[in-house]
Amino acid sequence: MTSPAPSKAGPKGTAAAAPADKENHKPSNFLRQIIEKDLAEGTYATRRWGGSPGDAAHHASGQPDPARVRLRFPPEPNGYLHIGHAKSIYLNFGLARDYGGVCHLRFDDTNPEKEDTEYVSSIIEAVKWLGFDWENNGPSGNECNLYQASDYFDFMYRAAEYLIESGNAYVDEQTAEEMRLSRGDFGHPGTNSPFRSRTPEQNLARFREMRDGLHEDGSMVLRAKIDMASPNINMRDPAIYRIRRAHHHNTGDKWCIYPMYTFAHPIEDALEQITHSICTLEFEDQRPFYDWLLDRLCEGGLVATPHPHQYEFARLNLTYVLTSKRKLAQLVYDHKVTGWDDPRMPTIVGLRRRGYTPEALHLFAERIGVTKSDSWIDYSTLEGALRDTLDPIAPRAMAVLDPVKLVLTNWDTVMGAGKLDDCSAPVHPHHPELGKRSFKIGKEVWIERTDFEETPPKGFFRLFPGNKVRLKYGHVIECTGATRDANGQVTEVQATLIPDTKSGTPGSDAIKVKGVITWVGVNDAVQAEVRLYDRLFKEAHPGTGEKDFMEELNPDSLKVVTAYVEPSLASAPAGQRFQFERHGYFVTDIVDHKPGKTVFNRVTGMKDSWGK
Repeated sequence: MTSPAPSKAGPKGTAAAAPADKENHKPSNFLRQIIEKDLAEGTYATRRWGGSPGDAAHHASGQPDPARVRLRFPPEPNGYLHIGHAKSIYLNFGLARDYGGVCHLRFDDTNPEKEDTEYVSSIIEAVKWLGFDWENNGPSGNECNLYQASDYFDFMYRAAEYLIESGNAYVDEQTAEEMRLSRGDFGHPGTNSPFRSRTPEQNLARFREMRDGLHEDGSMVLRAKIDMASPNINMRDPAIYRIRRAHHHNTGDKWCIYPMYTFAHPIEDALEQITHSICTLEFEDQRPFYDWLLDRLCEGGLVATPHPHQYEFARLNLTYVLTSKRKLAQLVYDHKVTGWDDPRMPTIVGLRRRGYTPEALHLFAERIGVTKSDSWIDYSTLEGALRDTLDPIAPRAMAVLDPVKLVLTNWDTVMGAGKLDDCSAPVHPHHPELGKRSFKIGKEVWIERTDFEETPPKGFFRLFPGNKVRLKYGHVIECTGATRDANGQVTEVQATLIPDTKSGTPGSDAIKVKGVITWVGVNDAVQAEVRLYDRLFKEAHPGTGEKDFMEELNPDSLKVVTAYVEPSLASAPAGQRFQFERHGYFVTDIVDHKPGKTVFNRVTGMKDSWGK
């Protein structure tokens, strides 16, 4: 795999200093402005713990330097990361790097029914592939900032008991439907639960019964006691703990109650001394609860002050792409794709197998920027970033994807029976130091079927009877005709070789031609399976209208062809990217390509084929 571009980072992707945007040529955005203001004012330099000194020990890694920028990337391990997560990874880890801080990788594993170690492993691999790490950094240079929400379950339980004891939480035994109805809506306030007036002692006893497994799943929940008339429905006594008998991949069967994500997340941020908790816009309405909870825990001396603050940015909305984990999982489980790493999937493992590079995704993230306004990014922007990063580095090669045989009928007379002529071309036209690739031309070569027309349209300069073209890096030829089968399909094209016109020789300019076509010699061609991937959906905004998103799948998102490629690709390793001249960018498949089986995936074409 191509490795990420080098940066001015310190060990394992953390910077030694906090360069200014102007010096680092980074576009300014509202998050950078917030961080720079906090650093300038020393907002977190005076962070202190309330309560007893022992409370600080609840931080999993001891005492980090509170003056540093601390960010986090907090995925739930219930699926594979997708391109939207890549944007968040570059944002959080990138900001930490640029401002001399650290970024934590944290698994928000509060929902054991949907989480698995398979997803944990895939997330770790994806973040590292994108070029970031969480080890050997921090003020001591040897922190490992890898965390799990489940590591804090004991503290979260203690925090819940504190809320009960301070009159800020109660156990509700209404049914889920009763709670839904009592919440009210945007035009009507909620109504208090009949259990809301219990004493702290009664609630504490009931909560401990929940913990000890004395009640059925779903029979009761612990709710924060805030304001059932709040205009923000999220503040109408939200649930913070529920009974759920489920085996947890990290804690096993220790717990039968689990914290809700909205309760767990602020606590994790506070214990890890995160300075800026950066979320997507759908969490904006949850920010008041985030602050309410941490304010209460600060009052009790359970977490440090000043506590972290949450900031929201617009999530990635990419045309022709779905980023719903649930819908992506449905594509996998309904066998609409071959798996999470199907090259049509927007998952990081799928993009990697498709042939995307970390550099391309990074450039894409930089180009779309960070805003607080939702908008749609056209898919062509992603492909443009890919082309711009591959063009300077991808070796060139010729390939014929829809082959038909071209026979040079006078070859034996002009060149000699059975003779092969040597041809060469640069590995990369802008990097002569990479050398040349070699191949041979003979009496028979493979050409693209679309390069021949019996009666060509206006502006067609390739093969038709009587027209001359150049075989790229080879000779000028003149088309004489073609052979068709009973169905009218062309099975062979014939042409004559014009002597002394080989590229690179003194006679190469003797005959001027308008058409140049790519080809591969029959004698030394390598047969390959080529998977022509395209956009998975035919609609620009799949899943947003009346239709079921499954009905919006593009039936032409994958075509598999038997192609011929030039001999320089015979020993290409898995994961090697090439530009097939004229066709676009291709990569040897990292799963199926192996000695004796040549498999290429189309990464993207030479230009956007979906544009207006």
